[in-house]
Amino acid sequence: MNQHTQERLRTRGPLLLIPDAVLLSEGVMELYAVVVSAGSFEAVGPTEELERTYPHLQPLRLPGHLLMPGFVDSHHHLTQSFGAALAFGEPSEIFRRVWVPLEGALDEESAYVAAKLAALESLRGGFTTVTDAGTRAGVDTDVVACAARDAGIRCVLGLICDDTAADTDSAAVIERAEKHLAAYTDDPLIHPSLAISIPEAATDATLHATARLATEAGAVVQMHVNEHLAAVERSLLRHGLRPLEHLASINALGPHLLAAHTTLLAPREVSLLADTGTAVSYNPVASAWKGNAVAPATTLAERGVRFGIGSDGTRGDGFRLAEAAEFAQRLAYGLTTGDSSCGAGWTWLEHATAGGADAVGLGGRTGTIATGMAADFLLVDVSTPELALSWDLPWELVRRGNRDQISAVFVAGRLRLWHGQPTDWDGPELVRRATALARSAVARAPLTRAHPTSTTARNTAVRETAVRTRALRRSTTAPEIPVRNTAMRDPELRNPGTRENTETRETTTARNTRNTPHARNTATLNTTAPNRSTAQ
Repeated sequence: MNQHTQERLRTRGPLLLIPDAVLLSEGVMELYAVVVSAGSFEAVGPTEELERTYPHLQPLRLPGHLLMPGFVDSHHHLTQSFGAALAFGEPSEIFRRVWVPLEGALDEESAYVAAKLAALESLRGGFTTVTDAGTRAGVDTDVVACAARDAGIRCVLGLICDDTAADTDSAAVIERAEKHLAAYTDDPLIHPSLAISIPEAATDATLHATARLATEAGAVVQMHVNEHLAAVERSLLRHGLRPLEHLASINALGPHLLAAHTTLLAPREVSLLADTGTAVSYNPVASAWKGNAVAPATTLAERGVRFGIGSDGTRGDGFRLAEAAEFAQRLAYGLTTGDSSCGAGWTWLEHATAGGADAVGLGGRTGTIATGMAADFLLVDVSTPELALSWDLPWELVRRGNRDQISAVFVAGRLRLWHGQPTDWDGPELVRRATALARSAVARAPLTRAHPTSTTARNTAVRETAVRTRALRRSTTAPEIPVRNTAMRDPELRNPGTRENTETRETTTARNTRNTPHARNTATLNTTAPNRSTAQ
């Protein structure tokens, strides 16, 4: 697609788009088209039918492209983007040692830039919706809302409602929650949500109150549940129940709850999720990078548990996240059971789009290409070497797709990204600004890391290896000078011949000597001498 195509796509009027194919809930449909108007899909259907129905619209043909739903990131922390790599190689529960201190070091400007930077990365990776689990930065949540809105991405925006700290006023927490839910009712891109860090961070009363408020507002409560072994054990010691079981015991489960991670699930807890309609954010990359286990997503799908797929701020690439979702199931469960498909490609595409939208409370608004739904979609180049020879496009998108194949990203019917760059604001300038602010923020934050950076670790390993190698050489090498002196003294070591050869030479010499007249006389003397001695 050329510059003319971009200009056509940027127009605010109705658009009749004719790609090579459209990815619908029922599969990949060729000879299909869409009409985009006022931020939503006005029509979706066969190309010929739409051309007859909308003769006043000039068709915009998009050869070599697939029109598909944008990805929905069901779990993110937008204001943690300044320290993404700080979590690499770290043991679990890094929020205590890294994320809380880092977010606490952000001022209003750095929080805004960090959130917008994360939004940019998400857009570049094909996400049209991100679900922010609430910031711990000491700024108004609206700072994050402004960053997402200015970037042009749809955002489910969480407000943290923890209230177990000694100086926390629970009534004030609930009051803030009510105001937060009411603040964005008419916002086209920002969808309010409540959040509780982990079950133990809120009182039972607050767990009940947030559930009620979210249900009344049609919103969700985000909560990290059964993510780390330490948290599971603390709950067992405190309540005699695992975290998810405890939430069930106080009637805090239900369709309003979005449980993030749930990597450590007992069979009974899977049943609790299915029976209560509780939603889950399956975060496979987070499991690989900093978790204790992998959520049993294929089992969740089989049991009908609602779930989306989240990045947890690890990597903003929708295709790679879908691949990780399938890949993690294959390694954690498929290899041991002989399951070579682990849900197949369609499962992970569905839960990365429509399933994710349902899990975060936006199932009636986004996640699918259908009439009346928000026009949040991607134009994906399927003429690339990775996708051109197509036999099973859903599988190929999961295993061979990547952000480089995304030509355009639309959110609410507007072109937001063109070949990886924003269309109405300066992306490179934001990156430069973030680079400067991140250095100072990280320097201020009282971070605690268990491991050094990879470069430092490598240099240390190289030095230690060199020391061990030198020590090994010293312990296994024989002294050189004594060997040379022995060789000088011992003719056998100087002569390449063996002792056997030396003895052979001596025998031959003796034989030759006995054959001389002198040798014969000597032999005679030697023979008669004893006789003379005896005679004497």
